[in-house]
Amino acid sequence: MDILIIKSYLLSKPEAVEDYPFDDKTAVFKVQGKMFALLSKHQGRRLLNLKCNPDHAVELRDIFVEIIPAYHMNKRHWNSVILDGDLPLGEIERLIDHSYGLVVKGLKKSIREGLEVRHGGDIYK
Repeated sequence: MDILIIKSYLLSKPEAVEDYPFDDKTAVFKVQGKMFALLSKHQGRRLLNLKCNPDHAVELRDIFVEIIPAYHMNKRHWNSVILDGDLPLGEIERLIDHSYGLVVKGLKKSIREGLEVRHGGDIYK
């Protein structure tokens, strides 16, 4: 999987920013200061950690071998997507959308409404 395509999609989300708070190799993607994705490498594999509804997280792990409990994060709310596998790009984009949406829904109402005004009311649905 081309990491540049994944990064480009992550940064295409409204007001998404890329940050490196841990080291110069672990990219953290945030909206309004809240993380919705983390791109790293562990044991030689590229991992994309994404927030996920807990019930859906378990379903995804059962369906796709490329989706595992998140490395170094709350495994109830986060999954790691192994980017070196065969998971289709469309599914990865859907998972990114889901993660971004969960984070935006969790923002304070005034911040969320500001995002909706600037970018349209359906940015997190």
